Amino acid sequence: MTSAEFISPAQLKAEFQIQGITEATVLRYFETLNAGEFEATAALFAVDGVMRPPFESDIVGADAIATYLKQEGQGIKAYPNSGIAETLENATIQIQIRGKAQTSWCSVNVLWLFILNQQHQILYTRIKLLASPKELLSLRREK
Repeated sequence: MTSAEFISPAQLKAEFQIQGITEATVLRYFETLNAGEFEATAALFAVDGVMRPPFESDIVGADAIATYLKQEGQGIKAYPNSGIAETLENATIQIQIRGKAQTSWCSVNVLWLFILNQQHQILYTRIKLLASPKELLSLRREK
């Protein structure tokens, strides 16, 4: 798999729009995720990038993220609505996005948190479901 370090800014040109967000990497994340292009989504992560999905432990590295998305991301659509971005002290960028995620069996409000490095690769993303504890328990699938 090609890691994000080989993706040029021109390749990150995204057609996706989120109110308050212009960061191409994050826009491309949602674009590729919704298109089911999970290898391309995973390639946006730094070599040691981390994804923290709901009900899961950290998934580390682009290959592991691609594998996870192929197994668990089929049929999921993300509908990000708005977000805010801020530069942190260590020159990383933190972006928070609010929206919805839709599966074949439910729709839930979601907060996505992204941390990007200076090369605009995803260092960390956390997908947090915004629901009551009772709603969250009903969403958890048995493994």
